Amino acid sequence: MQDVYADLAVEGTELGDLVSGLSPEEWAAETPAASWTVHHQVAHLAYVSRMVRLAVSDAEAFEAETAPVREDFQSGMDARLAEYVAEPLPGLLRRWAEERAAAEKGLAALERRDLVPWPAGPLPASVLAAVALTELFAHGQDIRDGLGRPRVLTDRIGHIVFLGTRTRDLAYRARGLRPPAEPFRFELTAPSGELWAFGPPEAGQRIAGPAQDFCLLVTRRRHRDDLALSAVGTEADQWLDIAQSYVGPPGTGRAPQ
Repeated sequence: MQDVYADLAVEGTELGDLVSGLSPEEWAAETPAASWTVHHQVAHLAYVSRMVRLAVSDAEAFEAETAPVREDFQSGMDARLAEYVAEPLPGLLRRWAEERAAAEKGLAALERRDLVPWPAGPLPASVLAAVALTELFAHGQDIRDGLGRPRVLTDRIGHIVFLGTRTRDLAYRARGLRPPAEPFRFELTAPSGELWAFGPPEAGQRIAGPAQDFCLLVTRRRHRDDLALSAVGTEADQWLDIAQSYVGPPGTGRAPQ
C-alpha cells in the first residue's frame, strides 16, 4: 500500500487546485447532497481539516472543540459548518489550505500506530489519515458531480478501500442492527489492475468488484445498482444496501441513476 500521509497531501492539493479556479457561479452550484453547494462542501472539508489538526497537535483543544459533535453529531457538525459557510471565499480557501497543511504536517510527525483522539474514539494516526483522505474523496466526488467534472482515480484509493473493509460494522450500528459474527472476504480490483484482498480466503460471505466502485459505495456516493459489485451470501448482499465507512447518520444515500 502507498504511503497514506503522502497520498493525503496529494489528494488535498488536487482538490484545492480544482476549487481555487472556480467562478462565483460554480461555487454556488448545487451538489448531490441536499441543500449543499460547492461552497458547503469546501466549508465542511475545512472544518474536518481543523479537527484533524487539533487531534494531532492539541488533545485538550480537540476535546473542547468537538464536545458539541460528540453530544449530538448532526447538530454539532451543522453548527460548525454554518460558521465556515459564512466566511468569504478567499478567506475560506486560505483557511482550508492552512488547516490542511498543518494537519498533514502533524500527522506525518507521528508514528503510524500512535493513538490520537477522534469523536468516534481514539484512532491510530495512519487510520485518521485514511479517514481524512476518505473525506476528501467523498466530498470531492460531490463537488465534481455538481460541476460535471470527471475524475481520474489512482491507487491512492487503496486507503479508502482498507478503511471501508475495516469499518464494515459501522453500517449496522448506525441503524441499530447487530453486526454479523462471520467475517467477510473482500476481493477488489485497483485502478492499476492489482487485486486487493481482505478477510479470510475461506469466508462464505464475499464481496468483489472494482475498488473505485467499492469506495463510492462505502462513502454512499452511488447506489449499489449503479456499481459493478457482486455479493455471495445473504449477509454480504444486505451489507451492499447499507454500507458506510463513516460515523454518523447514514442519510438517504444516492438514488439509482
